[in-house]
Amino acid sequence: MVLSNSLRTFVLSAAVLVPLARTDICSTLEQSGITIEYPLALTYSTDLTKYWSAACGDLKPSCIAAPTSAEEMAHIVSELHNVETLFAVKSGGHMPNNGFASIEDGLLISTKNLGQVYYNADDETAVIGPGLSWEEAQKGLDGTGRAVVGGRLGGVGIGGYMLGGGMSFLSTQYGWAANNVVNYEVVLANGTIVNANAMENANLFASLKGSGNNLGIVTAYTMQTHPIGKVWGGNFVFGADKTPQLMTALRNFVDNYPDDKAAIILTSERGALIDFWIMFVFYDGPEPPAGVFDEFEAIDHTSTAKTWDTYYDLLKNNDFFILHGQRYVIATETTPVPNATVGAAPLQDLYDHWYNVTESVLEVAGVLGSIAFQPVPKTFSQKAKDRGGDLLDIPTDQNYIFIELDFSYSFPVDDSKIDQATQNLYTGLDNLVQKNIDEGLLPDVYRPLFMNDAYFRQDYWGRIKPESKQAALDTRKNVDPDLFFQRRTSGGWRLH
Repeated sequence: MVLSNSLRTFVLSAAVLVPLARTDICSTLEQSGITIEYPLALTYSTDLTKYWSAACGDLKPSCIAAPTSAEEMAHIVSELHNVETLFAVKSGGHMPNNGFASIEDGLLISTKNLGQVYYNADDETAVIGPGLSWEEAQKGLDGTGRAVVGGRLGGVGIGGYMLGGGMSFLSTQYGWAANNVVNYEVVLANGTIVNANAMENANLFASLKGSGNNLGIVTAYTMQTHPIGKVWGGNFVFGADKTPQLMTALRNFVDNYPDDKAAIILTSERGALIDFWIMFVFYDGPEPPAGVFDEFEAIDHTSTAKTWDTYYDLLKNNDFFILHGQRYVIATETTPVPNATVGAAPLQDLYDHWYNVTESVLEVAGVLGSIAFQPVPKTFSQKAKDRGGDLLDIPTDQNYIFIELDFSYSFPVDDSKIDQATQNLYTGLDNLVQKNIDEGLLPDVYRPLFMNDAYFRQDYWGRIKPESKQAALDTRKNVDPDLFFQRRTSGGWRLH
């Protein structure tokens, strides 16, 4: 087929139209004084290494914009309306779902220059920027004797964590991290900057607690802080042969939560040469009283737990468990806790399924599978309600365990195999929980998914209460009626 000169010109113009549009947003923003990083620049390359999953860093944006203020962020959003470029917003790079905080070809907005910590001694709040990690935020409170409800590993970023709810070692005392926000500074889809709190833009304030990237870009969080001093924590390490005892101890711990100042994450790790349990333990005080962790301590283990001078020191120590340079995926499931008569058998079922699926991918280069049992007892949910609630709206009459499922591995050639294994994992766990419900071994209760741990294929909005989704949707229609964030961000759980 021979093209006419005019048609050839049209085709060539169309072929370069999108790249030119993408280039234009970069140069336009740069000309307005916003820091822009281009490919080949050292800062650009460095920023792409600051993802927990190397797969996210493999995506190459046309440029990276790094605003230094809410006003610059608002200008970026306004300019995005003049082009068709897709964009993503990156905070700490913890979320491993490709496109959620990473992007190929489009505009990556980095919050790294929004790194403020301003403590107000009068009302004991702190203004925290989304460009920080939680250890940096806590370090910024040095000398105040106060803590923010934040990540359990210091290297976790603030932005995505907060918009998904945020589970903390302090959650059984103070609820989700999002329950401790007293004001959001937000850039809306139309490029305006607003505050959202209990008195101003109250619907937006409520909906931001578990809505992800659907409603706006948060440029600052004002958080209620809480007293903190020396803390106790570290790890208990158990052999895989202790699994039945650990499942029983876990059930008992969550069902009869011993102390609101205590927290655990019970995690099993499995690889080609690895098969053991690591339990993160925490107590908000110099040491736990007798009886808090007794059932776990009675099981043969090694311990690194000790008293830490500061909460920051503990969070920083936990960074040891962050794997750098690996590809990484995450998924989640939720189970109610079986009662004492039923015992731990339903939990053992979940572990056995995880173990078998992980076994099926052990030949994948560098693979490490993990399952983490994260208690969400009634006291946690009650504290969340007491502090204003959130979209997850966990009932206060039921103990839960939120399960985090991870695979890390080395090479992109195994992406599809790990994707299939991940789907097998979370669908199998859901089926097992439902089977145990059908057999009367577990209560038939509401089981939402925890956004911070969810896989991109999982139906976050389909699993929370319809009234919670409707409230968020009503807010979205009000603040983003033209679906700007739905259509223009490169990833996320869409709110339609």
